[in-house]
Amino acid sequence: MADETCLDDDSSTRGRILAATAEVLGTNGMTKLSLSEVAAQAGVSRPTLYRWFASKQELLDAFVVWERKVYEQSVAQAAADLPEREHLDAALRTVVEYQQSYPGLRMVDIEPEHVIRRLAQVIPLMRERLQRLTTGTDADLAAATAVRVAVSHYLVRSDDADDFLAQLRHAARAKNPQ
Repeated sequence: MADETCLDDDSSTRGRILAATAEVLGTNGMTKLSLSEVAAQAGVSRPTLYRWFASKQELLDAFVVWERKVYEQSVAQAAADLPEREHLDAALRTVVEYQQSYPGLRMVDIEPEHVIRRLAQVIPLMRERLQRLTTGTDADLAAATAVRVAVSHYLVRSDDADDFLAQLRHAARAKNPQ
């Protein structure tokens, strides 16, 4: 995998390539992912892309790590200035915003078998992270239920973000802080 801390290269170029990967994956899926299309979407040349990622697999491996970091940073930023009791709600709002804005949502239509394999890896991580924020009796059950609601919305997308957030809050037994 390409060195993320390499001082010779502009880290924003790497970020643009990874963000472009999300766009291209959302359009073409993994099977038909074109490095030329990723480079064009990122506004870089193919040699620049290859300087950062030597192969399609290396790009995809880095993309998975980048995507997780972007999500985790979004959750941390959403909760940064809030009292601890509001961190769960901030995380749930981030789930809704992430799913509503994420271009890869169409991957389920393009390559459902890949999405299902990926969900098998992601669901335990999501559940563990939400369990840390969920309190009360059966907190683990509430977190697991919220994850299932989130996955359902991922698979069968709804454009009603308010309804989605209300369902997540209900499942996780999170109170709307307002």
